Amino acid sequence: MRKARWLAEWRKAAGKPVLYHVHSRVVDRRFVLGTEEKEKFRTLMRMQENFTGCRAISYCLMDNHFHFLLEVPPMAEGGLSDEELLKRLSAIYGEAFVAGVAKELADARTAVYTSEGGMGEAVDAIHKRFTYRMQDLGEFMKGLLQRFTQWFNRAHSRSGTLWEDRFKSVIVEDGVAARTISAYIDLNPVRAGMVRDPGDYRWNSYGEAVGGGKKGNGKKAREGLVRAYFYDQGVGYDAGKWEEVSRLYRRLMGLAIGRKPGRADVSQSAKGLGQITKNTAELLESEDNETVLKDLGMAKMLRCRIRYFTAGAVIGSKEFVNEAFASARDRFGPKRKDGARKMKGEGAAAKGALWSLRDLRKGILE
Repeated sequence: MRKARWLAEWRKAAGKPVLYHVHSRVVDRRFVLGTEEKEKFRTLMRMQENFTGCRAISYCLMDNHFHFLLEVPPMAEGGLSDEELLKRLSAIYGEAFVAGVAKELADARTAVYTSEGGMGEAVDAIHKRFTYRMQDLGEFMKGLLQRFTQWFNRAHSRSGTLWEDRFKSVIVEDGVAARTISAYIDLNPVRAGMVRDPGDYRWNSYGEAVGGGKKGNGKKAREGLVRAYFYDQGVGYDAGKWEEVSRLYRRLMGLAIGRKPGRADVSQSAKGLGQITKNTAELLESEDNETVLKDLGMAKMLRCRIRYFTAGAVIGSKEFVNEAFASARDRFGPKRKDGARKMKGEGAAAKGALWSLRDLRKGILE
């Protein structure tokens, strides 16, 4: 029997952020996602974001799989206004359908005003028909994958499932974990040998941010990466901070891919990373502002496929992972005393900074 998907226990509260690294593959790992398919997938992803209120703050679409770092905020206290509900519906439904719901709401509210009692059961029922699919990881993924599969099957005269098993999701802490996994996601095409620079790839968040998306501005991608990078510092979706984030994020990824040759006498700690980079020198000379990785070994780690990031259940600081473990203690046997596990193999470079809930003894590489 399958265990229920691991979800953050605090997901319905307004306090702690809820981030998931989501990953899924095409059935049989077939390479079927070409230019047209990736463009359509990204369009549907943005539509699903607008409808559900969830947000892919970083993403990468590959030829046979995809990755998101997805923010799933709780529903606003008091729910949605009629205006906000209709705006969300317009993201995935046509004008006639939205107009029909607007009339239903207007009629229901008229009935409320002519009788006694607050919002009224009829108005509440109309909202609930749609809001159960909002602010929810499973509903976001279900809507996106179903809509894309329907489009793909029509376009390619096929039928049946397109995706391999269930999608995987890992709870991610804000701060170092979010920044690291966001860079890990954007570096997918580099690790696959498709491009030398993540900014040269059209279908990841960094490539869209620096090159513009289909509409040519890339604003939504820049907003997402600002959120991913400064989430722990209370920064929202502020594209105005992109210049600062771009420099820091570029430095982080530059360390991983060995770009920008520069001085070679920076530090013995850089040995083993391959080519010394200008970015390495900048990092070693900078004061620790908690917006860059402290250990150069973690940059080397980003060159590898790390299974912990897709199968570790929870990734973050030791305290964060232990808290998640304690909140769902009944999922584990009585012999398990705590949750945080050191990452092994290529993930060992994150020692002291990132921990995993699952102790992956075999097949550590993804």
